[in-house]
Amino acid sequence: MKTAMTIAVLGATGMVGSRVINEASARGHQVLALSRKPASDDPKVTPVAVDANDIHALRQVLTDSASNRAVEAVVVAVRTAPVDQEFLVGTTRTVLDIAAQLGLRVLVVGGAGVLRSPDDPDLLVADNPAYVPAEIKTIAAAGIAQLRTCQAHASANWVYLSPPALLEPGERTGRYRRGTDTLLTSADGQSWISAEDLAVAVVDELETPGPEHLFTVTHRDERPTSAQ
Repeated sequence: MKTAMTIAVLGATGMVGSRVINEASARGHQVLALSRKPASDDPKVTPVAVDANDIHALRQVLTDSASNRAVEAVVVAVRTAPVDQEFLVGTTRTVLDIAAQLGLRVLVVGGAGVLRSPDDPDLLVADNPAYVPAEIKTIAAAGIAQLRTCQAHASANWVYLSPPALLEPGERTGRYRRGTDTLLTSADGQSWISAEDLAVAVVDELETPGPEHLFTVTHRDERPTSAQ
């Protein structure tokens, strides 16, 4: 294990956030679980109640946490249903602002829509109906807006992780392939990863940062039939 860190996870009770917390804690890191109703019996996890809609409260929590617990990184893993692009962009910008002031690293778990299509580099996944049907284009558009918010922030130390086309609960194998700005697919055209293995990639990146501001991952193997 790398030197233990203190990691703040915003969106702690979500599918991704909860698994990032489990993965980080299992590796010996201290975690601040930030959400409206956080709860944990893990001694390495400190639940912190905060509403990400409350910018002032979020700023106070992250500022106090950085001062008192030497937080080194913040994972932004927030999502809304239905999608709220204004909230997503505003929360991301707030975290980037705070992180820039305090010298924290930010890892944003975003969407696959920002990636290039594997068969057409000029076509974003968000605009490719093979991956993004019309009914979820607003979700893909929110992910793009979130990435643009990161790219427009000149002083923050950030990295944006795009999951593959399909992200779902599953098994932790610890195996994944890493790419940059293009959607990764397997030999049979599948593009998927379990939330557990995405969390592995998140903590790997925090422990050993890569050179890219945008990267993606996918499972090393084909999606098992039982997961379909």
